[in-house]
Amino acid sequence: MTIILLAGMPGAGKEEFLKVAVDEGYEVVRMGDVVREEFQKRDSERKEGESIGEFANRLRKEYHEGVWAEKTLEQIESKKTVIDGMRSLAEKKIFISELKTSPKTVAVHASPQTRYKRLKERGREDAPDSKKEFQERDHRELDWGLGKVIARADYMIINESSLSDYRKDVLQILKKIVRD
Repeated sequence: MTIILLAGMPGAGKEEFLKVAVDEGYEVVRMGDVVREEFQKRDSERKEGESIGEFANRLRKEYHEGVWAEKTLEQIESKKTVIDGMRSLAEKKIFISELKTSPKTVAVHASPQTRYKRLKERGREDAPDSKKEFQERDHRELDWGLGKVIARADYMIINESSLSDYRKDVLQILKKIVRD
């Protein structure tokens, strides 16, 4: 069983990591999709004007820090899976204890300047409208504990070069994880 826990700040390159992993036969489970699904299911319970991020944070406070990891576990169907979007050590602890395996954590890192540029260029609906909004999102992610997850990752990929070089780095890490 090969389970990879993928972490990184918004815009660091997690989506490209996942594309390479899929090409290598991995299933992908996105914690963000689990949050969005729950957000839709609980429409009547949501507070007026509550964003998905606020909703996710509220449930962490109402239940416990690892609530999204628990809900994500239900989505794992393959023995070769990348779980995208882990944000806290509490979540990592749940994955380790419940999966009965030793998942490897991979962190993808890119500078704030690079990440901001990427987020603006990709044009998704969650792209920041300003540097201030970008910084607020970073602070929220870090407040959840993402920095600690990145600092304690088993593998780190610095994503500041070309897409081609980055994809080669990802492939190299995936092969190393299987060997180790």
